[in-house]
Amino acid sequence: MNWKWIILALGICFLGSCQEDKISERQLEADPDPNSPSAMINIPLDEHGMVDASKVAKIEFDSNVINFGTVKEGDVVEKEFPFTNTGPVALILFDAKSTCGCTVPEIPKDPIPPGGRGVLGVKFNTSAKTGNQSKTVTVTGNTFPAESKVILRGEVLPNPKY
Repeated sequence: MNWKWIILALGICFLGSCQEDKISERQLEADPDPNSPSAMINIPLDEHGMVDASKVAKIEFDSNVINFGTVKEGDVVEKEFPFTNTGPVALILFDAKSTCGCTVPEIPKDPIPPGGRGVLGVKFNTSAKTGNQSKTVTVTGNTFPAESKVILRGEVLPNPKY
């Protein structure tokens, strides 16, 4: 077999695959998934291209850190992070993720009007977790910046082994 033809064929395939990537990137930029959080967040810009903070929701937690104290291994800790929308438009929370599968956040389903209050619920399952614990929850919404963080802390005492 002639190596020149093989190299030429591989080169054409390589160039064609690069072109496909460029097309798909352009399509993603022009037509993002309308269900993705980033596509739903519309951050208004002023005439200079800077974020116009006077036109975005703002989430202010009563406290960004809650200490649940001391609990026994196996307990499920349930805490609430109350917050206020201090922005001029309705606050919509799209997602909340934790640093560990043992920590499950729950966001409000309905928009929070300007001046309105809401609660981010957090459940922490302490099974197989002992010692000092610190679990971070990242909340995504139509705020600037789009992500806010809260932290659940405390100590988990091990169950005695029999």
